[in-house]
Amino acid sequence: MDFMQVVLIVLVLVGIWAVAEIAMTVRRARQSVDTLDKTVGEVNDAIAEARPVISKLDGVLDDLGPALSQVEPLLKQANVAVEALSADLIEVNGVLRDVSSVTGTVSTASGAVSGIADAASEKVQKFFAKKVRHTDFPGRALVPSEDEASEPAGTIEVEDDVFDASSAHYFTYDAAQGDDCDEC
Repeated sequence: MDFMQVVLIVLVLVGIWAVAEIAMTVRRARQSVDTLDKTVGEVNDAIAEARPVISKLDGVLDDLGPALSQVEPLLKQANVAVEALSADLIEVNGVLRDVSSVTGTVSTASGAVSGIADAASEKVQKFFAKKVRHTDFPGRALVPSEDEASEPAGTIEVEDDVFDASSAHYFTYDAAQGDDCDEC
């Protein structure tokens, strides 16, 4: 075999190998194109599904246009209302200060009246010295303490010295007399 035949055999083998490689490359390219075609089809389907949503969003944005134009006046009105409320709260605070001062004045007047009543009560206590016994209701008669048992019932004793709480005489109910009261 001569050199030319060997080169031709090698060239035929290389040609067959090249055709096989091209066929395999075309086959892989076809699979890639099919996959790409499926992906493009899915993207087209997604876009087709998104179009109604996008058109609805466009409609919503068109509807929101007038509402958005009304938000600014509403915000201005809300600002005015908040300022008015703040002014009203300042007035309420002033009224509360006035009420507080009136309450303080009433408290002072109440203290004065209480002082006058205490003084009058003290004078009455000095005058009568808390030695009054009542015998109008025999079922509820007060039993005097032991040191007062010698004095006659129904007497009023007047002392000139200042009333002393430690020298006050207290009356207690007898246990037997307290139980027979039907009106209690």
